[in-house]
Amino acid sequence: MSCSSTSVQILSWGCRSETSVRTDVAGSSAFQIDGFGNASGIPAVVDYSWDNQDTRPKALTVQLRQARPKTTSYTFPEAPASADATRPNAAPSTPHSPLRQAHLLDNAATNPLEARYTRVRPPSDAIKLADRLYYLLQPSLEVLINEGALDFPFHPFSYQLDGVAFLYPRISAILADEMGLGKTMQAITAARMLFHAGEIRSLLLVCPKPLVTNWKREFALWAPELPLAVIEGDRARREWQWRNADVPVKLANYELLVRDRDLFSEIGAIEDHAAARSRGAWNATTAPASTCSPGSGGSGLRFDLVVLDESQRIKNRHGTTSEVVCSIDRDRSWALTGTPVENSPEDLVGIFEFVAPGHLHSEMKPRAMGRSAADYILRRTKDKVLSELPPKLFRDAEVELSVQQRATYQLAEDEGVLRLTEMGQSATIQHVFELVLRLKQICNFDPATGDSSKLERLAADLEEVAASGQKAIIFSQWVDTIEQLAARLGPFGVLQYHGRVAHKTREGVIERFRRERKRHVLLMSYGAGSVGLNLQFCNYVFLFDRWWNPAVEDQAINRAHRIGVNGPVTVTRFLALDTIEERINQILEEKRELFDAIFSDAEAHRRSGLTQQEIFGLFRLRCPQGEIQAAA
Repeated sequence: MSCSSTSVQILSWGCRSETSVRTDVAGSSAFQIDGFGNASGIPAVVDYSWDNQDTRPKALTVQLRQARPKTTSYTFPEAPASADATRPNAAPSTPHSPLRQAHLLDNAATNPLEARYTRVRPPSDAIKLADRLYYLLQPSLEVLINEGALDFPFHPFSYQLDGVAFLYPRISAILADEMGLGKTMQAITAARMLFHAGEIRSLLLVCPKPLVTNWKREFALWAPELPLAVIEGDRARREWQWRNADVPVKLANYELLVRDRDLFSEIGAIEDHAAARSRGAWNATTAPASTCSPGSGGSGLRFDLVVLDESQRIKNRHGTTSEVVCSIDRDRSWALTGTPVENSPEDLVGIFEFVAPGHLHSEMKPRAMGRSAADYILRRTKDKVLSELPPKLFRDAEVELSVQQRATYQLAEDEGVLRLTEMGQSATIQHVFELVLRLKQICNFDPATGDSSKLERLAADLEEVAASGQKAIIFSQWVDTIEQLAARLGPFGVLQYHGRVAHKTREGVIERFRRERKRHVLLMSYGAGSVGLNLQFCNYVFLFDRWWNPAVEDQAINRAHRIGVNGPVTVTRFLALDTIEERINQILEEKRELFDAIFSDAEAHRRSGLTQQEIFGLFRLRCPQGEIQAAA
């Protein structure tokens, strides 16, 4: 019987390894060998020998576990709230005013900054390690506040710091918080931080004309060190303001932006001409073409950051306003809106044409659109972030038309439907709208007698409001209705705020309503008063007639139900039974489902916008053949 000896050499490189050796030899068995290398990193040779009757093994398998790399981690402790006091030669802190101190004490229970740390949130498209580390190593926003690096008039709420942390690192962003949560403050603070960090040097803020004064006031409060210029005046003055590089923040309204479209091109051409002449190579055919993409140089003016307030103004991406706004050359694009979707998903697509062109398209389903837009949008509602905010109490005031109103209404509806029926295929959506508007106006006041069941109910409620020393806002979509109400509600100290009130006097109207105790009622139109106003001293809101879109109604209600309100806000919604108002309300309630489908990642059950087919269906009319489009 022969006997042989087999030796296996295994190298171990300074790390623990588990070695499995299996010999497929007659009369042998598998066995496990654990080898340990030395700590010096020098290969260690380990000999394993055995005797066997066979000559050599037929199979040999060696498995080595992958060595784990050595890692070192560091933890950066947060600076304490009293960092200023512990620093050597620290300057004494300035005592707060009694009003500010009271605000700080009030926030201490609901918003303890020392209990949490809000970090800058890098966007998911920040791929470079240097970019992500830059954001992650920034001190928390609470540290900036507590150390006095940035002075704030009031301590922001924690959710507002989350909003700042969301906006700060993003090139493209939509802040879609519900009205009343402080989008203005969050945008100003994030931009202010970018200025101080040297990330931006120029900012253009675009807002509706009635909100220019409000933005100017908020900038003076939250970023007083930043010079701001409101673009206004004649053409020569506006051109000088647009060119003035010494003012980093420029504030303009949408209407002026459209008016100065040609001025942008002229400024760009002059600047390009001067630059080319300095290089000795001017050619008129080399002027850049207009485009919607950021940083493309389409408008001739360039800004590091462009912020759009009430950005639903550009929801029609084929409209002039959208084209002008999108053509502005910019590095960062932020949009602020409380209603990113008013009628259909196409509204959100229009806003994204400014924020991130091409990222969304109309053919996407709501659920897919919500997923694609998730990293670009931050949306919070009051019930989720302000549990201490008093609630909204809704009352549906369902009224029956008076006898005379009913007769007038029925006659108008019968004649209108008969006319539309006779028109047949030639009837258009405009014809139907004319009938709808006429019937809704009759639900407010009988044009012949002036009878109004709504007014009778409203007057009774206002007597209680005035007796308790409270104030109320009444909304209507028609100025004529507002003027009729003003004539008949005189004892309640009525003031008016609508499109026929001059812009220069509107702020005075709000101040009188705020300060004068005998002024219990403010009559407002949805168009003039649904955005940008802070009326949190009112505890009653009346919707005398309903708007086409519940999102606009929500905006109107949130003029009163916002931060600072001192009690529940009672919202009374008037609805005339067995009329066009009741039929429209049933359809518009479904629009909320569309909004929830996009922002709650849930599939919509059906399209919820008002279409031509639905409008014609209000009167049981057959819609003319052709493409069915959104009507409202």
